[in-house]
Order: sequence, then structure tokens, then C-alpha cells
Amino acid sequence: MSDKKTSNAMWGGRFAAGPDAIMEAINASIGFDKRMAKQDIQGSRAHAAMLAACGIINDKDAKAIEEGLLTVLSEIERGEFPFSVALEDIHMNIESRLTDLIGEPAGRLHTARSRNDQVATDFKLWVRDQFDACITALDALMLAFLGQAEAGVNFVMPGFTHLQVAQPVTWGHHMLAYVEMFARDKSRMIDARARMNTSPLGAAALAGTSFPIDRDMTSKALGFDRPAANSLDAVSDRDFALDFLSAASICATHLSRMAEELVIWSSAQFKFVTISDRFSTGSSIMPQKKNPDAAELIRAKVGRINGSLIALLTIMKGLPLTYSKDMQEDKEQVFDAADSLMLALAAMTGMMQDMRPNEAELRAAAVTGFSTATDLADWLVRALNMPFRNAHHVTGALVKMAEDQGCDLHELTLAQMQSAESRINAGVYDVLGVDNSVASRQSFGGTAPENVRAQIDQWKARLT
Repeated sequence: MSDKKTSNAMWGGRFAAGPDAIMEAINASIGFDKRMAKQDIQGSRAHAAMLAACGIINDKDAKAIEEGLLTVLSEIERGEFPFSVALEDIHMNIESRLTDLIGEPAGRLHTARSRNDQVATDFKLWVRDQFDACITALDALMLAFLGQAEAGVNFVMPGFTHLQVAQPVTWGHHMLAYVEMFARDKSRMIDARARMNTSPLGAAALAGTSFPIDRDMTSKALGFDRPAANSLDAVSDRDFALDFLSAASICATHLSRMAEELVIWSSAQFKFVTISDRFSTGSSIMPQKKNPDAAELIRAKVGRINGSLIALLTIMKGLPLTYSKDMQEDKEQVFDAADSLMLALAAMTGMMQDMRPNEAELRAAAVTGFSTATDLADWLVRALNMPFRNAHHVTGALVKMAEDQGCDLHELTLAQMQSAESRINAGVYDVLGVDNSVASRQSFGGTAPENVRAQIDQWKARLT
């Protein structure tokens, strides 16, 4: 039987002639939805077992369906399955092959089910699997950042605002900032996974079914918490895909921020870090170049992932209930975003495991740019009981003096400092060192090394 005749047979008697080439091309989704083959077979096995348990099909047919589906799964896993564009999608491809294998019982599998609830179930199962994979990848990434934090608990570096030197911080504290970000990403994915975990199977085309099915049985078999409560919503809901893309976009943004820092830090102008050769490339013409290409590509991935989110939001924004063919366009966006995010997570984890911070360069940068000016102002408040606004003014005058002299604050003489405020004494020099500065920031969430050690211990306990 030709593909065109097979397609017509699968549609039934409604269409006397097969679709022309253009319609076949725009209508088919097998090129991308074959990625859901495992989930489709998983859902069909649960559905067939339920049909038998409810007496809707007999046990003999159910057993034939089960064995046939396992054979199909084996063929797909071995790369021997004959995917057909004429059969449109993964559901019809599998059903057609099942018919070849077991004959008439295959036609009973679709009882009390529609492609609408079938695809919603398959897609939910696939996205749920992807949430699990991302959560595992985020754990590995956070552990890599913790390794960096632990190795550089006492390393002093400049903290920036507006990419200008602001105050000294510790390397470990900076690394822990990203652990916090990625922990929120993990939390978002856990929340979204819990929210999506209702089963569409049994909602049929849109109105439910007249067959006495047991939706709780299939829901439990597929690892869902419960069946979706409204059949209209069950087949038309793609919030779970939007939740995934939203969480992926925010996560990719965090990855992009770190990637940007790596691009800056690894430059000859900064020299804060050395990225391993495994995640760098050279130049075809400039032999001295070592380019942070992995970081740059991670930085770019957020554009693709954000684009997928906007695309699916746009697809869904004007759809009346329930299913429309527009929703076939949901999967490529999610598949691409998932691939991009998983690759970016793996690349960033590898870079963080291999990266070497350059302690001397970090320290040298931390003592420039008047990074202890706030410490000076705080000392004036504490030691001289000066109102902070007055202390801010005096400190500003001293910064201007140091700037004019081409030196840093700790290089000003006591006499020079006293020219701005006569009560300043030699004790001021105790707070102008970057080590003293970071050690003094002991408020909760502050950069003091003892705080950082405590936070590292807490995170390691949570993640391991």
C-alpha cells in the first residue's frame, strides 16, 4: 500500500483523495514530534491496560497491543523504525506500525481516546522529563560554583556597580551569588513540574467519553498526581510548555550574565580568570588569541530561548477553546529551547569546573578605584560620631585629593587626611585595607569570609 493510500485509510472515509504535496508538508509533524515516541508508547500502554481493566477491550487484545508496542519501541530505539511523513505524526506512525505487527487489535487501542488528549499527554510527559533533566543539571552546576567558592573563600576582588569598582568582596561571595540564582531556577522548575502534573488522558477530543474509563488508573500509571479536571482545558492547555520556556528563559539569562563576566574577566585587560583550553578557541590569523567562545555561545543561547517563549505565547494568545492546529507549532519551540538550555548548562558546568581564578590579579584590582571609600565613611561615623552625610562629604573630598595626587586612599598621609577633617587619627588606616574591609562585612548575606564558609557548608548539605 502506498503512503498516500495509507494516509487516507488512517483518516477514514471522509477524504477521497490524498493531500497534495504542499498540504502534506505543512500538515506533517513527524519530523519533530518523533522525539515523543517513548512518551507516546508509554501513554498508549497505560491506556490499553486501563481499557482492559474496565472491560472495554478483552485481555487478549490488550496483551497483543502491549507486546506490539514494546516491539515498536525496540525498533525505534534501534533506529530501525520506518517513519512516514504521509502518516503525519508520531501517533499515527506508531499506530500504523502496530497494525502491521498485530492486525485488528491495534484498531481497538484508540477507543475512548483522541489525538487531542493523546498529544497533550505525550507532550506533558516529555516536558516533565525535561524538567527532571534540567533540575539534575542545575544541581551539578551549583556544585561546580560551590567548588569555586570554596577554593577562593579568602580571595579578594572588586565588587562592581555600573561595571565600576564599588567595594571589595570575596571571590567566594561572588560565586555564591550565582548559586542563589540557579537555586531559584531550580525552584521555578520544581514548582512548574508540580503544577503541570495532571493527566489529560481520557479527555478525548474535548468533551470526555461515553465509555466507562478509569482516568485515575491511567493517571497513576503515568506518574501524574490526578486527572485534569476539565476536558476542555485538558486538551487545550499548553501552560506547562509556557512555564518550561519561561523558567528556561530566566535560567538562560542567569547563564548569560555569568558568561558575560567570563568574557570580561578572561580578557587581557582584566586577567581575573583563566578559562581552560577545553572551552576556548584560537584565531585563524592571530596566533596569540585565546577566545572564550563557549562563554560567548552560552551568552547567545538566551536569544534563542527567549524567542521560543515569545513564539509560543504568540501562538497561544488568540486561540479559542479547544484544540486548533496552531498548537502543532508548540513542540519545535520547546524542543529547541530544551536542547539549547541543556547544552548551555553542561558547558557552563564544565567551564566552572576547569576555570582558574587569578588571585593576584583579583587582589590588585580590588585595591584600585578607591574601593574602601565606604569603609572610610563608616569609620568616620563610628570613630568620630559624625553624621553619615557629613562623613560621605569628607570621604568624597579625600577621594578627590587622592585622585589629584594619583594615589589610593591608603597612600594619603595622616596630615593630608587631617586637612579634610582634623579629628582623623592613625586608626583610620586599619579600615583601608581590602582584607579588613571584607572581614568587617559580617551582616547576614555579607561578603565576610566566615559568612561565605557558612553558606558553602549549608549549600553543600542541601545539594549532596
